[in-house]
Amino acid sequence: MMIQSGIALIFDLDGVIVNSNPVHQEAWRVYNQRFGIATDEAMRRRMYGRRNDEIVRDFFGEGLEAGQVIAHGAAKERLYREMMAPRLAESLVPGVTDFLQRVEAAFTGLATNAEPANVDFVLDGIRVGARPLRECFRVVVDGHQVSRPKPDPEVYLRTASLLGFDPRNCVIFEDSYAGVEAARAAGARVVGVKTTHSEFKNIDLSVDDFHNPELEKWLEAQRPV
Repeated sequence: MMIQSGIALIFDLDGVIVNSNPVHQEAWRVYNQRFGIATDEAMRRRMYGRRNDEIVRDFFGEGLEAGQVIAHGAAKERLYREMMAPRLAESLVPGVTDFLQRVEAAFTGLATNAEPANVDFVLDGIRVGARPLRECFRVVVDGHQVSRPKPDPEVYLRTASLLGFDPRNCVIFEDSYAGVEAARAAGARVVGVKTTHSEFKNIDLSVDDFHNPELEKWLEAQRPV
């Protein structure tokens, strides 16, 4: 596939590289249950695309001290990794590793609200051919490298800057409404991946996964501004 040299591709992690949201939901349910908190459907919907410190304060209350927020978030993510480890490879979004191999000549970045330990868990735990998944990305920016999480555009603006691209010449792959809002606020073009939501507003293209034949046709038609 030929990607124009003036176009960069930026990927979210959860819901775009790995379909992890069902496991995150279950991990939060189990973790919250330890503290007598019932995780209802509205709470599960609110977690999509948000950073852990926001989720913890939502679930446990705004009165927590910073250290408590960090401790709850870290404990829940350890539980998530324990639950996800046996099924990590099978949870990849269909076609994503083949797609990353086909766009290897393009400038690619990963931009996520996720915790650094979760980013390492996926990027070092999955192999693409003989290489770790990490090597498919020239730039990786996680939720601890920005002060304002999605839906603020900071993570995407930082990733575009590190790649050396104007955000208008970046195509961002997102699965959450908060992520789409962040990508649009950055001024980028947006592909919605329908792992978390079946419908999006204000995007350029939506795909079920990376097997969609329209995706490559659309990408090949993109031109820098």
